[in-house]
Amino acid sequence: MVTDKDGYMHLIQYLTEHLGLFEAPDTQSVSDDTVMELFEEQLSAQIIMVCGQNPSLSFAERNMIIREVDAIVYDLEEILASVANHKATPAQMLFVAEFSGLIKNLFDQEIAKLQTHA
Repeated sequence: MVTDKDGYMHLIQYLTEHLGLFEAPDTQSVSDDTVMELFEEQLSAQIIMVCGQNPSLSFAERNMIIREVDAIVYDLEEILASVANHKATPAQMLFVAEFSGLIKNLFDQEIAKLQTHA
């Protein structure tokens, strides 16, 4: 659905280009959440919003979205392995919120395509 699209590859590239943000020491962390927990929370919130905005999605389509999010989380775990358990800094929190919003946009685009072809 989204993980096989160019937009997703561009987002992963965007993340890797900004890994320095996550590799800095977490001396200024203000969050009790780790980097990975923050990604999971933000992505969950975005996907709940996607499903809420699209009540006509079938059970199978919702399951497909959940599988895609699982794949995205797996990719994030791989990319952020060395920093996943660090406490998040304010700059990281902003980046995660932005990144999660961009993931939501990918889902919005794909769902719109599904609905026009239905």
